[in-house]
Amino acid sequence: MTPLVRSMLGTAAALLLAAGTASAAPFAYVPNEKSGTISIIDTQSDSVVATVATGGKPRGMAVGADGAMLYVSDSGSNALLVVDLGKRAVVDRIALHESPEGVGISPDGRWIVVASEISNSVAFVSSATRTLAFSVPTRGKNPEHADFSPDGKWLYVSAEEADTVDVIDVEQRAQVNAVTVGRRPRGIGFTPDGRRAYVAAEIAGTVYAIDTASQQVIARIASGNYSNGVTIHPDGKTVYVSNGKDGTVSVIDTADNKLGATIPVGKRPWNMAITPDGAKLYVANGRSGSVSVIDTASRQVIREISVGELPWGVVIR
Repeated sequence: MTPLVRSMLGTAAALLLAAGTASAAPFAYVPNEKSGTISIIDTQSDSVVATVATGGKPRGMAVGADGAMLYVSDSGSNALLVVDLGKRAVVDRIALHESPEGVGISPDGRWIVVASEISNSVAFVSSATRTLAFSVPTRGKNPEHADFSPDGKWLYVSAEEADTVDVIDVEQRAQVNAVTVGRRPRGIGFTPDGRRAYVAAEIAGTVYAIDTASQQVIARIASGNYSNGVTIHPDGKTVYVSNGKDGTVSVIDTADNKLGATIPVGKRPWNMAITPDGAKLYVANGRSGSVSVIDTASRQVIREISVGELPWGVVIR
């Protein structure tokens, strides 16, 4: 074999490897609160391909900016677990305030934030040093979710014992506003352009569209009973809301902020995630111990995947 042929073959192999890597479907990660495990789902086959033992009560999760690490709140040990996704094992534990829940990550990957229920605060953990850098108190009691705006300037925080969404200025490291919504706000989702945030209020059974420039509610959309998780399609045209008591997912059109469809799923649907291409939505069903896979084009469930007990949500990288 001549050097030229070897070079051509090597180039062809590299191109095939790159093409395979680029086309590989992402994984979905599901924290099972009662089982103390994380189920890893291959979104191409829609099957569980691995289970990571964490112990405790894993809840909120976020994937690091480089996709190498998964950050998981554990209310059992009051810690943020660092899971190496290559090794599929817990490699570090970072002490937090009592009863950590929702986890978010800044767009630049610098900060991992964790809402802590008992301390009524949000902890900012440095991804570089894996240490708790500072905490910001919230006015709302029992904070659950903490989500960054796409530009990273704002952090919106929902609290179970409140009727407002707390707005934290990330640069100032302080809460600067509170937007009134319905009772018990839960899931939060920003449109890709950052112009709106959608917040589900569980007791109110309503989704609130917030104009992020004015930080005011511009629309109220009646959804189902116990509105909870919020996920927005990558194209920004559709909002998905899980309804815990109904066992459904509501579909909202952002063009007119009206309800477009209702999709039956498992029992007590909670938090959700969508694939980067927007083709499939994954819904954690807490009381079914399963994840419903929704085809977003047909708006129908195409697969039910068994996971652990009390799945809290889904994260897709």
